[in-house]
Amino acid sequence: MESKATEVVYDAAGAAPMANDADQPGGLGCGAGVAAAGAAAGAAAGAAVGASAGAGARALPVVEGTPVNVAATQGDGLGCHAGRDEMMAAAKAAGKSEVLERYERDYPRGPHDQPQSMCPAFGSLRVGLRMRRTGTILSGSACCVYGLTFTSHFYGARRTVGYVPFNSETLVTGQLFEDIRDAAFKMADPDRYDAIVITNLCVPTASGVPLQILPKEINGVRIIGIDVPGFGVPTHAEAKDVLAGAMLKYARTEAEQGPVAAPRGGRAQKPTVTLVGEMFPADPVGIGMMLDLLGLAAGPVVPTREWRELYAALDCVGVAAIHPFYTSAFREFEFAGRPITGSAPVGYEGTAAWLEAIGRMAGVPDATVQAAQQRLLPAIKGALGKTPIRGRITMSGYEGSELLVARLLVESGADVRYVGTACPRTPWSDPDREWLEAKGVHVQYRASLEQDCAAMDEWKPDLAIGTTPVVQRAKQKTIPGLYFTNLISARPLMGPAGAGSLAQVVNTAIANKARFDQMKAFFGDVGDGYNAGVWEDVPVDRPEFREHYKRHLAKQAKKKAAEAMI
Repeated sequence: MESKATEVVYDAAGAAPMANDADQPGGLGCGAGVAAAGAAAGAAAGAAVGASAGAGARALPVVEGTPVNVAATQGDGLGCHAGRDEMMAAAKAAGKSEVLERYERDYPRGPHDQPQSMCPAFGSLRVGLRMRRTGTILSGSACCVYGLTFTSHFYGARRTVGYVPFNSETLVTGQLFEDIRDAAFKMADPDRYDAIVITNLCVPTASGVPLQILPKEINGVRIIGIDVPGFGVPTHAEAKDVLAGAMLKYARTEAEQGPVAAPRGGRAQKPTVTLVGEMFPADPVGIGMMLDLLGLAAGPVVPTREWRELYAALDCVGVAAIHPFYTSAFREFEFAGRPITGSAPVGYEGTAAWLEAIGRMAGVPDATVQAAQQRLLPAIKGALGKTPIRGRITMSGYEGSELLVARLLVESGADVRYVGTACPRTPWSDPDREWLEAKGVHVQYRASLEQDCAAMDEWKPDLAIGTTPVVQRAKQKTIPGLYFTNLISARPLMGPAGAGSLAQVVNTAIANKARFDQMKAFFGDVGDGYNAGVWEDVPVDRPEFREHYKRHLAKQAKKKAAEAMI
């Protein structure tokens, strides 16, 4: 990969906080059509550019670009009901080959055609909604937009979300692109926003809506257009990388062209290490304390919380890939000439190895690294020994930190047999994978729900840590279960603060085994199999019905196989 060292030069006048940092009320609410009265209308079929017309509309500058391939959007199968292959074929025919091929390289698929968790666009939406002075516009089916905004607000995103609706006519004539473009011009207020993120969901992506030809800047506000279709991005974790990488690319280009806004607190006095991955809030602080012993400082955490932090993230001596799946973001750091180190300071061995790797990356003298290890490692060993974990555990999740948590559990004394992650294998997860495999742990990348459940059935753990359906299945089998996202990853994991942090919740859960056995003995088979649901009479099993449907399905499968051979 060709790269050059990107030098970040700060504008001396840009160190002061920008005005209007708080999120602004009003704006484009979810469900409000941004193509209001007076919006663009009457564009020629397939035109991707042009000036808006209509009562009271202001003229918009023309942006050169490739027109929409309307012919590719005319066929059936572009609805949400279409399968992955049909949506993928339509998107490529409509001009999205380049972006989808890049996604296929960056985010190789697993054993399942679609993500077995939430809509992947939730990840990129969440990244944008957490950033100061960043506007968000979604373009997709109304049901998708509703679900995404509901989930985002459920997770505490108190931000307005713009929505560009469409129908069959605006989709196939190219008017949808005009509506999106008009929305960007209406929303681009430099007093409120540094950037506006516009996201195509499944149907606009499959139809080839060309966000790439939107203006790169409007009234001094950056315009970031991304495609995040469920048929192209496997998980919501990797969708975070789609937006983080797009923003880093934009910021890197700006830094290479001239001075940029300085960090709010000014430039760090020590060389910084940028941290990549969303972590428990205490972890970046703890990592910063460890880096200080090496004569380094912790830089921003990517995904960042505001635009100017992107420049400071690039202005580093190296990158710590705390979460290893940020392929697009790492590519931008490599283009900027920044080295990358995988793994994280978890447990005794993990912290020792990570400090050594960071020291090599940053050119820290061996004596300084050894002194830092001698300062930190005894406290970690003491914490791990004080609160040991005794029990067999299987674990799975989709956050990207599963291997790190498994390392900490193993060093805490747990008998971990299986780790499943929805994320793919990358070079930056190899240190953790190799360490776990050396301890006899099976590591499954791109794990499916079926694999996670099969591992639980095989190893019969004392505790199953996993996603909601895994935990549900575990409890049905009277195995204690903990939801990974809310109960495990929402705790400090790094350095001395992380050592022993999981012991209390894990040991408490394992100790609850007797309670599950008592409940199972009391309720028996109530609510299981044909006993499930609400009944007015005593439920009666009807195996003959199952046999009837089984024969019917077999007959259908045989018919389809015969038709396929014709």
